[in-house]
Amino acid sequence: MSRLIATSLVLAIAATVFTGGVVPVAAQELELRLGPDGVRPVIRDPRAHERDRQRGCSSREARAAARDEGLRQAEIIRETPRRITVEGVNRRGRIERVTFANVRGCPTI
Repeated sequence: MSRLIATSLVLAIAATVFTGGVVPVAAQELELRLGPDGVRPVIRDPRAHERDRQRGCSSREARAAARDEGLRQAEIIRETPRRITVEGVNRRGRIERVTFANVRGCPTI
């Protein structure tokens, strides 16, 4: 099965090169991985690193941070570009709100 995939991939690349077709990905963005399951093409996104740096506090991270602060049943009640407000119940049964900055690491405001 892996030989069939490898052969078809080589034939597809050869057909594209010999017919003068345009390859849709650049050489830096295409990677072929050889493993026990055969040849697998991996296409990398060149902007993925930039998105990781620019990303702020996600809703999942904010709820996890609220649980770390002692809130149960944490829910996001408001999210703005600068802050995320989470509401939940403390261990005494009171409803509390915690506000986190919408930056990496979710620091408490």
